[in-house]
Amino acid sequence: MAQDRVEAVERALTVLEAFDSDQQAFSLAELAQATGFYKSTLLRLLGSLARFDYVRRDKAGLWHLGESPRRLARRQDPHRLLATRVQPLLDDLAARLDETASLLEQTREGIECRLVALPAATLRHDLRPGMAWSPATDDTPCPALAGGRMVAHPLPTTPGAPLRWLAVSGPEGRLVAADATLALAEASARLEAQRRDTPIPEVTP
Repeated sequence: MAQDRVEAVERALTVLEAFDSDQQAFSLAELAQATGFYKSTLLRLLGSLARFDYVRRDKAGLWHLGESPRRLARRQDPHRLLATRVQPLLDDLAARLDETASLLEQTREGIECRLVALPAATLRHDLRPGMAWSPATDDTPCPALAGGRMVAHPLPTTPGAPLRWLAVSGPEGRLVAADATLALAEASARLEAQRRDTPIPEVTP
């Protein structure tokens, strides 16, 4: 609503949005071009942002992001960030394949389901977050399912982070492994592209 807007705040946020770029440092002229603000206006906004360490000016006169945006980002719950990013992918997988889609994670005890999306089909693998199991073999996170099948795709990881997989599961006679493998690979590629744009802080197991 118009009455809820504070113009000075919105201008300051517009300046910060200009730093959402592969470019690491900006001259005043570049920021003026990116924001559409006069240089005199920009200098006042940058001065206020610099006092709270949202931006910093180096010896060459170029502007960088300060420490405050990174400090606030570290306050985010990485589990919640992961859920925000992965759940829509799982919902798409479940709707596309009409099978159960899940995010699996390796724990000290074995494999645990972290997130899940269930299909509309009444005959399905009723997986729930928090369910855990020992994998059927050492080279897969999938459990042994009587009359069922699970197909898993590993997600990229970093040293010290738990192993994670996207998975699809359902009745053995209905789930087509080739279709599930292709859909999982596509979903993993989408997730990796998002991760490169906005990295998720790693969760200590």
